[in-house]
Amino acid sequence: MRSFFNRLFDASGYLAGLFMIGTLLTVLSSIFGRFIPLLELQGADAYAGYCMAAAAFLAMASTLRRGEHIRVTLIMNRLSPGAYRALDIFCHAVALAVSGALAWYSVGLVGQSYAFNDISTGLDATPLWIPQLGMAVGSTVFALAFAVDLVDLLAGRKVREEPKDGEPAHIE
Repeated sequence: MRSFFNRLFDASGYLAGLFMIGTLLTVLSSIFGRFIPLLELQGADAYAGYCMAAAAFLAMASTLRRGEHIRVTLIMNRLSPGAYRALDIFCHAVALAVSGALAWYSVGLVGQSYAFNDISTGLDATPLWIPQLGMAVGSTVFALAFAVDLVDLLAGRKVREEPKDGEPAHIE
């Protein structure tokens, strides 16, 4: 099961990278479309925004699992191991609740946009449920990543190696 989750989180990160490339391509289309009208993409600004939002949400779970999110360890490093573990579990439980609520309402938003046939107001007239899928999927996978971390913490397994003082958070 763990390998499935790791592959899911990695896939989410790779998909975020593809959406970043999509952002680049739509911006380039907008720039070069001014000189070569054949390359112009109607609504390129909106599509760039959709791609950027999808990239941001899809990258959250992969970033969390790699330990690259910003963590305030000033207080935690001064705690005893038992207090550190208790605070870590508490923080993960709160993060799971918040990310779960975000996922719940993001999925609901996609459903509402689909049901009401909501479209963007720009030139592209895109059905809004399509770009909203990136946020819904990304926030759901993010909540799942917190759930996996919390289960690991409760089971006494180390979630990830913590960097020592002065070391970068992640070295490959």
